[in-house]
Amino acid sequence: MSEFETMLNKLLEQRPDLSKKEIEDRIQQKKDKIGAGYLTDQGALHLVASDLELALSEPIKTEMSLRDLYVGAKEITLETRVLNFSPSKQFTRKDGTPFFLRTMTVYDGEKTASVKLWDEKANMESLKTLKPGDLIKIIKAYVKSDLNGSPTINVGSGSSIESTNGESEIPSIDSITVNVDSTKENQTDLVVSGNITGSISTLNFTNSKGQPGTGLRFSMKGNGTTMRVVLWGKDESILPKVIPTDSKIRLLGVKTKAGNQGLEIHGNDSTIVEIDGEKEIKPIIARILSISENQIGKKLVIVIDKSKKIHKLNDSSKNLEPFNENDVIECMPSKIFGDLVTLDDNSFVRKIEDDSLPNFSDYRTKISQIIEGNDYCIEGIVLKEPERREVQTKSGESISLSQVFVGDDSAEIWLKGWREQANLIDKCTLGERFSVTGINAKSGLEGKIELFLTTFSKIKQKN
Repeated sequence: MSEFETMLNKLLEQRPDLSKKEIEDRIQQKKDKIGAGYLTDQGALHLVASDLELALSEPIKTEMSLRDLYVGAKEITLETRVLNFSPSKQFTRKDGTPFFLRTMTVYDGEKTASVKLWDEKANMESLKTLKPGDLIKIIKAYVKSDLNGSPTINVGSGSSIESTNGESEIPSIDSITVNVDSTKENQTDLVVSGNITGSISTLNFTNSKGQPGTGLRFSMKGNGTTMRVVLWGKDESILPKVIPTDSKIRLLGVKTKAGNQGLEIHGNDSTIVEIDGEKEIKPIIARILSISENQIGKKLVIVIDKSKKIHKLNDSSKNLEPFNENDVIECMPSKIFGDLVTLDDNSFVRKIEDDSLPNFSDYRTKISQIIEGNDYCIEGIVLKEPERREVQTKSGESISLSQVFVGDDSAEIWLKGWREQANLIDKCTLGERFSVTGINAKSGLEGKIELFLTTFSKIKQKN
């Protein structure tokens, strides 16, 4: 329906005693009286309304759903729910004047859409209390295209956003949440749930504009699927201090894409992370199983606590320099993400005496008892000479892979190392007895479990 037809219907609603034909005749009379070239039908309709002492000057609010959005629509009003939102950011226009911009993703029962909030609207006080799933009404917005040509709702000086508490058929956030097992390639604006597996690491990168950025990288699993996750524009400040192993996590506003090692989940600075965690950190008492160094000389330490749980200590301030393998230590970390424990300038570490702590032999696992997804320490013998090859990734990168076939008195298995860890495999020799700490079991070729070295892994030759 055109704007003229909408206004005409509004006038007829206010004057039901007049017919549409009568109004159209009056419009034509106005145009004839003023003269050709001066009035449109819509302009003449305003004059007719004035004669009838009716006001049509108030902008017409066009109610629409997200499915009906089109580029060029003005003064639209729609009811929707919040999916996620980014922080408010300041930019500079071409003339040098600053402006603020914030993006928000909204959804209804059928579709999602991006909302841009400009200048003072980006910092509205009401936005501070908005949560994912909240029902809102966007009033007098306009629609423009984004870089991909998709319609984007814009909220400027003449627009507003109101929270509503009424009933709605738009599904809740919980209703649109899917398990990571259910995701497929090239999906967008997803709400995904699962459990964190392994550690959480920080990425540092330079974007296409040459600006530095950060990201978070980890894996999440469902009932049978484990998937890599990268959240661009995020850092550890959004995480609780303690995230236990297998904590539940929900990501609001992510997409899926094919990566080098299968399907991945990617988010951005608008993605909202909900994660089970704790704010209070407690000291850890554990025995040092192995100490190694990375390429820049940073200490990488694996310890085992009284419950035979393995922790990987990432020491950024040389707290662990005075200690040796088999020492029992008490430490106060700065954060704990799964099995990764971070020590910094605010941490303390001291040596204590406690013979009740388990040692390597208490934690050593027989190869036949290894199951997928866990970290292990094993002892064995090298059954084949190491094999090394270069593997080409989908991105064209060539990375090293070394593997060696090993066994103990219960079974045999492949032990593999990528990149720097490949060098550790290369040092193994046929018939050699060895022990290795901090290896992870994964499903390899033909669905068979294989062992993979990690950054914290250490191989020791035994006499």
